[in-house]
Amino acid sequence: MRRLMLLALPFAIAACAPSDRSANETAPTAPVAEVRATGATSAAPAPSPTEPTVAGTRTATLAATQGNTATASLTFTSDAGGVRITGEMSGLAASGEHGFHIHETGDCSAPDASSAGGHFNPSAAPHGRPDSGQHHAGDMYNVVADAQGNARVDSLAAGVTLGGGAATDVVGRAIVVHRKADDYTSQPAGDSGDRIACGVIR
Repeated sequence: MRRLMLLALPFAIAACAPSDRSANETAPTAPVAEVRATGATSAAPAPSPTEPTVAGTRTATLAATQGNTATASLTFTSDAGGVRITGEMSGLAASGEHGFHIHETGDCSAPDASSAGGHFNPSAAPHGRPDSGQHHAGDMYNVVADAQGNARVDSLAAGVTLGGGAATDVVGRAIVVHRKADDYTSQPAGDSGDRIACGVIR
């Protein structure tokens, strides 16, 4: 009987001790879950770099230069062959005709808007009509005001682009309204007189 008890004792001790397998499985459960959560977070794709916008819409708010009253709110939209410019102007000379151009520098800070530089002209062409022959990329049709000095704009700037950083890109450049009509002949800017309103295409 004593021999049977001695033989059974190791089995009883083994039964009371926790198994190696259970201890090994239980301990890492929480850390494994934590690693997986961390891994999921770090595996998320990084934001892709911002791509240049070629198509889309931009705006410009034109403020009057010193001593003038002309203002405008314009929208620029990519269109076949160029950029379409639409919007409203006010504070113009009643029934007046005014030169309207994209200028090379997006800076309207000077009181007379001289800081906007000359007409936007990436191809170094002479000034001219926008519908025939050589002309600046920034040359557009004159704006004609009604008897109240208001005008509705719907003009296509042919050959320019909206975003993308090409030489023809007009984003960040200025748009200017002049006191007189552009005659499309006089060099370098059509003899359209003082700049009465200026805004930056943003």
